[in-house]
Amino acid sequence: MSSLLGRFLRYVQVDTTAREDSGSIPSSPGQLELGRMLAGELAALGVADASQDEHGIVMGTVPATTPGAPVTAWAAHMDTSPEAPGAGVKPVVHERYDGGDIALPGDPTKVIRVAEAGGLAELRGKTLITSDGTTLLGADDKAGVAVIMTAVDRLMADRGIAHGPLRIVFTCDEEAGRGTDKLDVTKVGAVGAYTLDGEGAGLIENETFSADLATVTVKGRNIHPGLATGRMVNAVRLAAEFARRMPWHSMAPETTAGREGFLHPYTVEGGVGETAIKILLRSFDSGELKRQADLLRGIAAQLVAEHPRAEIDVAVVEQYRNMADALTRAPRVVELAAEAVRRAGGTPSFKAIRGGTDGSRMSAMGLPTPNLSAGMHNFHSPLEYACLEEMEQAVNVLVELARLWGGERG
Repeated sequence: MSSLLGRFLRYVQVDTTAREDSGSIPSSPGQLELGRMLAGELAALGVADASQDEHGIVMGTVPATTPGAPVTAWAAHMDTSPEAPGAGVKPVVHERYDGGDIALPGDPTKVIRVAEAGGLAELRGKTLITSDGTTLLGADDKAGVAVIMTAVDRLMADRGIAHGPLRIVFTCDEEAGRGTDKLDVTKVGAVGAYTLDGEGAGLIENETFSADLATVTVKGRNIHPGLATGRMVNAVRLAAEFARRMPWHSMAPETTAGREGFLHPYTVEGGVGETAIKILLRSFDSGELKRQADLLRGIAAQLVAEHPRAEIDVAVVEQYRNMADALTRAPRVVELAAEAVRRAGGTPSFKAIRGGTDGSRMSAMGLPTPNLSAGMHNFHSPLEYACLEEMEQAVNVLVELARLWGGERG
């Protein structure tokens, strides 16, 4: 496990924060830096065609040891969430975790509490990795990147393992919803793929939310507040009223669970003259997204009727769709994942993700791609942590998957 841990610690110290407001591709220079590192490491392992394209995407092929076996792919994303700081990550390794709360040394207010982190106590005796509390860790998805790189290392070192061609794909800006915008799945050329972007161990995520993003732009009228009587239209106040009228006893992430969808306002920017709210629309039923968008447009219409000098625009863009439809048409992809988990000593369990992965878009693009565990927990937060033993199991699952697909015929 030392090589796995060493890779992971090295990768998380590269700042690859996705920038939603950036016009560059990828959105941050650290993604190019990590991509160059990974392409170089793949080449050093013997992956002759390892490369990074102009969009930052890294690809390479582990050559087959079994003629006639189909091409499959493993994927992970290099970027990290913009919801917590990602620069200057100082990883902390907690060997033989004692089963209690974990105080993070860089910020005494940051404590990973057993009562709040489901399943943490069950990792007693394992090796956990956290940040120092001042940043996120970046296990989402550098745990997946390290798992894939370690599995590639094993396969390239032991050419006696029977497997077909394996395409390795590392994407950019998944956290900004653009992870596959520049990915040509025909160049991947696989019959099935697996993203390593999941929690814990043994999970196979074969269904995701469908997702859209709404940007609500409120245009008011600004003037010096001393002269504002009867003239100012305060876009900040109207945006606040818009958010207040959105349902939150239902249709909010903090009040829903399971298969319930939600509307989630997550950023507000602007001033008196113009204020914008970004809102995530999420549902397992793709048709429900239109109804959610119509609800937002209805609130906008009500406010404009009450404040006719204001303008409110609701612009909705598609982000990704539920992967379940594509996977039901390719059941072998999921069946072999479950068998690989069993062969690696785990118990497979299936989960519908209240979120999405690159696999959502890849599945919609014709490449069926469920999501597998990578040993990460509490992601998008300074309280994020990873379990080394769970990451090691994920490596074993990939090696078993390679063997299983090596027994198939293309």
